[in-house]
Amino acid sequence: METKQFKAESKRLLDMMINSIYTHKEIFLREVISNASDAIDKLYFKSLTDTSIGMKKDDFFIRITADKEARTLTVSDNGIGMTEEDLENNLGTIASSGSLAFKSENDLGEDVDIIGQFGVGFYSTFMVAKEVTVITKAYGSDKAYKWTSDGVEGYTVEECEKDAAGTDVILTLKDDTDDEKYSDYLETFRIRTLVKKYSDYIRFPIKMLCENPHYSEDKEEPDIVLEDEILNSMTPIWKKNKKELTDEDYNNFYIDKFMDYTAPLAHIHAKNEGTATYDALLYIPSRAPFDFYSKDYEKGLQLYSSGVMIMDKCSDLLPDHFSFVKGLVDSEDLSLNISREMLQHDRQLKLIAKNIERSIKNELTKMLKNDREKYEKFFDVFGLQLKFGIYQNYSLAADSVKDLLLFASSFVDDTPAEGDDKEKKSYSPKKTTLAEYVSRMKEDQDAIYYACGESKAKIEMLPVFEKIKEKGYEVLFFTQDVDEFAIKVMMKYDDKPFRSITDANLDLDTEEEKEANKKTAEENKDMFEFMRDSLEGKVKEVRLSSRLKSHPVCLSSDGNVTIEMEKILNSLPQNEGKDIHAEKCLELNPGHPIFTKLTELFKSDKDKLAEYTKLLYSQALLIEGLSIEDPVAFADLICGLMV
Repeated sequence: METKQFKAESKRLLDMMINSIYTHKEIFLREVISNASDAIDKLYFKSLTDTSIGMKKDDFFIRITADKEARTLTVSDNGIGMTEEDLENNLGTIASSGSLAFKSENDLGEDVDIIGQFGVGFYSTFMVAKEVTVITKAYGSDKAYKWTSDGVEGYTVEECEKDAAGTDVILTLKDDTDDEKYSDYLETFRIRTLVKKYSDYIRFPIKMLCENPHYSEDKEEPDIVLEDEILNSMTPIWKKNKKELTDEDYNNFYIDKFMDYTAPLAHIHAKNEGTATYDALLYIPSRAPFDFYSKDYEKGLQLYSSGVMIMDKCSDLLPDHFSFVKGLVDSEDLSLNISREMLQHDRQLKLIAKNIERSIKNELTKMLKNDREKYEKFFDVFGLQLKFGIYQNYSLAADSVKDLLLFASSFVDDTPAEGDDKEKKSYSPKKTTLAEYVSRMKEDQDAIYYACGESKAKIEMLPVFEKIKEKGYEVLFFTQDVDEFAIKVMMKYDDKPFRSITDANLDLDTEEEKEANKKTAEENKDMFEFMRDSLEGKVKEVRLSSRLKSHPVCLSSDGNVTIEMEKILNSLPQNEGKDIHAEKCLELNPGHPIFTKLTELFKSDKDKLAEYTKLLYSQALLIEGLSIEDPVAFADLICGLMV
């Protein structure tokens, strides 16, 4: 019989798979059982549309047989089996899988996820076996075949006898060594443990003949009886009663199922009956995937119909602002072979998605209320996505997200700790919610004030910050690019409008101050017009400021595009060359000595006033973090003043 070589590049590739991909040798049993389950899945799927198969779900099973004398461990299934061509394609080519062909032949499309009977996982068997034999018979075929390999010299394929369709994977275990006792994998207790650890949620029964003691009244010693035992629970974790499960159960399932190495911050186990019947198991991760904030990230929950996966990532189940959530939804109301196009119009799915969004919001709200420190850790990782969600979906996301937002602010909590132990203080929030901000607003305050900048420290250095601080108003610090865009979409919170402290229409003066400024503005109207003209269209207006205390000048903006938005929009690659501008106003502090100097120059030296105006405008640009259009001219102006 001819020995065939693997169609992989070299034996080194097989060696790499066996020794590098899997850290723990025990993983081999999980892989073989998963392959068996997939083979049954394929035949079960066919049986749903082909009544001639004559098998129901209860007829399918996986069997494990341990033969200590022969040192063989066999995993058998009564699934779809393989033809000779399948053996060549699936086992002769390392890392090949029969899934693609099966889905294509059955017109399943991309949405039905069948893992594939064989692939890289199958070759993990060579970590524990010195020889692997696969005896298989494809459903509907008269011929059976035997595939044999020692994992090094290649493989052989020959015809053999097999009564029914299905596959037997027979592992002849390696000899025990000082470091490895391979015979442990033949012990019932060891097999039970591995099935429970890795394969407990396989949907089909995993059977094994086990020696169990039977006691009787007339005998002191029990009789040892061989009995068929089902090793797995078959009930998915999300179908179990919450009272049966611990946090460790939920966390272990998450880590294993969703390829994370850290436990989640929280889980949501929901069961809903009625107009939308489903089970859901959702997780809020403790860290973001490496590609989360990239265009390559794909949101979505795993979608099942009665325990059978329909698609791996159903994006319609999650809104953008909650795209970080991982988990699954299992509904009996959805068709097994529903397509992505049909899902988009499925009324049940939309109801489920609405409920899922509400469940996530409620869980985050509970975390915010009951464990502020944990919530702030969550927000540090995913808060940006909540803000993006508002901006990307306009106001549609605002109701779900507005009470979950956190911002740094100028508020300082100096409330003394309660209780006898004054030294022991509870966790002090580092950021504030909008509700907390509104609860602290002064009686005469009619808006939520905010300021944009690279950092809290730089915002506090803005000239306009000094005056608003003197008034005792709290300021939200917007240090992320999306902050201002998000609140512009929201427009207001609790009927309180958002207002930037650089807004040209910011009203902080008393009636007396307004009257005095109005009089001064009227007296210097001609000077302001001259200064505006000197800047040659760079500003919409030059005027008095009601927002400055000790600084001589600042910039403000009119219109929907603020100065900070101008910086952000012009930095985006898609806006290159568009040169987006805010409508700027140059504001002067009437109480500063510079203002007196300007009025003198207007009477005596308008050329010098024009130079001063350009200098003050450049100064205001620098304060706002904007670049100067002509640094050389700015330097010349400085030198002119020095000489």
